[in-house]
Amino acid sequence: MTRHDDSLDPREVVGDGSGDPGLRPKTLDGFIGQPEIRSNLSVYLKAALQRTEPLDHVLLYGPPGLGKTTLAHIVAYEMAASIHVTSGPAIQIPGDLVGILTNLEAGSVLFIDEIHRLSRPVEEILYPAMEDGKVDILIGKGPAARSIRLDVPPFTVIGATTRQGLLTGPLRDRFGIVLSFGFYPPDELRLIIERTASLLGFPVTADAAEELARRSRGTPRIANRLVRRVRDFAQVGGSDRISLNTAQDALDRLQVDARGLDRIDRLILNALTERYRGRPVGLDNLAATIGEDAQTLEEVYEPYLIQQGLMLRTPRGRWATRAAWEHLGRTPPSDSDASPGLFEE
Repeated sequence: MTRHDDSLDPREVVGDGSGDPGLRPKTLDGFIGQPEIRSNLSVYLKAALQRTEPLDHVLLYGPPGLGKTTLAHIVAYEMAASIHVTSGPAIQIPGDLVGILTNLEAGSVLFIDEIHRLSRPVEEILYPAMEDGKVDILIGKGPAARSIRLDVPPFTVIGATTRQGLLTGPLRDRFGIVLSFGFYPPDELRLIIERTASLLGFPVTADAAEELARRSRGTPRIANRLVRRVRDFAQVGGSDRISLNTAQDALDRLQVDARGLDRIDRLILNALTERYRGRPVGLDNLAATIGEDAQTLEEVYEPYLIQQGLMLRTPRGRWATRAAWEHLGRTPPSDSDASPGLFEE
């Protein structure tokens, strides 16, 4: 088999180009960041190609926007295989999955986003397909019902999730390759930003790229989104490039501060420090206070705030750390009941 043709040189695009397919990398060499993932996955891909076998089933997990979907497409491209894309919520009944599995080509990739949201009956259909290449379907009802086992061609399941802990044990154990995504350091984000800006036709200065990288929350998806929005301000301002002044002005207008915190992040920290005065807050109470969905708060906002040392998640609730108080320009409470152990040097 030969790789898919593409008019754009895949090695000319880097990072996660979520929101613009033209910015997505097509090969593993073009993917910036996650060095351990790239190094190990390169070995797995070469070994599978040498054996002329499909790649073992792959589980990708980590916060949103770090390149899980992009990497799934890269695997299909590197294996010269077709890719079928779906999501956990979209497969509502076992028959939906049976239809997908029985129409797969040999060696193809089945990418299931939000795989932790598969229902238990659907999972039961997926197990034998992943392990034995078989699908069991029930025909008829009552005493006349009979089971038929269908063959499924060899294929690779790539599952992506932001919440690995919600996967059932039997499903998680059937993935031979498990890859964990982490936030990107500023130097990798800067490379992504520079190339993205160039592809968009608005070169970015080195200092502007560094500023954008610092405010991108360690996430390529956010970095690319900020580049597109800053480009709008530069274009309307009559500039043909993104300068530091343009970037700072645009980011201030977008309410993205020097640490990459946006309006919702500051609402969370303000609630913890001002409304609750540094006392522990449950997730549901915190979500209701800021008017945000609890699951979105837990999956999208909390990981970066915790990684930045601005918030702690404990059995007693969410806490604001000393760094959060200092970032907001506030003095931590002195009463011993507020946040024991959090404010000591």
